[in-house]
Amino acid sequence: MTTPLLNVATLRSHFPVFDQTLPNGEPVTFLDTAASAQKPRVVIDAERAVQETHYANAYRGVYQFGAQIDDELEASREAVRQFINAEDRSEIAFTSGTTMSLNLIAFGWAARHLKEGDEILLNRMEHHANLVPWQQVAARSGAVIRYIPLTENGQLDLSQLDSFLTEKTKLLSVTGMSNVLGTINPINELSKRIHEVGGIIVVDAAQSVPHKVVDVIADNIDFLAFSGHKLYGPTGIGILYGRQELLAETNPILFGGHMIDRVYDDHSTWAQPPAKFEAGTIPIVQAIALKPAIDFVNEVGLHTLHEHESELTRYAHECLNKIPGMHIYGPPPEEKGAIISFTLEGAHPEDLAHLLDRKGVFVRHGHHCTMPLHDFLKVSATVRVSFGAYNTTDDIDRLIGAIHFARERLRLT
Repeated sequence: MTTPLLNVATLRSHFPVFDQTLPNGEPVTFLDTAASAQKPRVVIDAERAVQETHYANAYRGVYQFGAQIDDELEASREAVRQFINAEDRSEIAFTSGTTMSLNLIAFGWAARHLKEGDEILLNRMEHHANLVPWQQVAARSGAVIRYIPLTENGQLDLSQLDSFLTEKTKLLSVTGMSNVLGTINPINELSKRIHEVGGIIVVDAAQSVPHKVVDVIADNIDFLAFSGHKLYGPTGIGILYGRQELLAETNPILFGGHMIDRVYDDHSTWAQPPAKFEAGTIPIVQAIALKPAIDFVNEVGLHTLHEHESELTRYAHECLNKIPGMHIYGPPPEEKGAIISFTLEGAHPEDLAHLLDRKGVFVRHGHHCTMPLHDFLKVSATVRVSFGAYNTTDDIDRLIGAIHFARERLRLT
């Protein structure tokens, strides 16, 4: 790995999954990193090492294995703190993923503080995980959901923001980067605007954290959620970040061991954050292996990764736009992250994905957990390609070749 120029061949060698040839003789062309990234060997080895050499439950025992597990978990928590530039480790709680983190914010903080007539500000590019919990909170509290309009190319229409931000707006929840359009939202500006009316901002950083620098202090973010598995880390581990004063006002939504201060016959009191939000046995192995994933990304450099992925996105746009019947959704490549969603005239997205798979090209198809966005786009489904550190222009060339193969099979030529 080199900086600033990315040696992709060397970098790719860190991912064992690419050492194979598929049964049909094709190489692995993995273009679904937005769903879940492949894992570098350091992450795989870290999980194995814990399981093979010193596994124990967390925060339970003072014996050697237990103490080592505790130390490694806190080292991982510190790595996360530094990665997003949080002020204190106590602001970082381990969860099962972005979805759980957003639900914890919704039902632990918002359900406690919102009342009838308050407003929650969303938009239609959000993943269902950042829509459905707020619908549930609104239904229970009497709060009202409003949607920032989108422009024709799938960006927030900030020209209309003034009419949506009022003294009734108590919470704005927004993705850092759309999982369908690749749209990168102006978190700093949105944070400033919501704070001016006395509200808070929640950021779904599942897609943005692996691709660009996130600084919760510089952007004045109140709550932030992301998942390890999109950051080249393990599945089953997520992060909830919250400012200390807000976490103090947030109720736990899971109850049991570890998260209590004192249990009485008729009531209980809670431990201080982050233990307050880590009931039971957390995903120990996965949480520990998140640190080498972060170390890996830091070693390559997020700026370098972003530059590499931007080049791939521009090249892919250029190649895809030459294909007859191709329609790409969202902003131009210079205004988006490493995600491209498209439809091909005459080809159902599922049929196209199956045919690409025959050439070893792995893409996502469907509504990508964004039904309101697809309603806005006036399509029921799209095909999505997304890039990671290990992708190359050769992958894009194989994608284009596979699309032409599909067009021939579907008799579109």
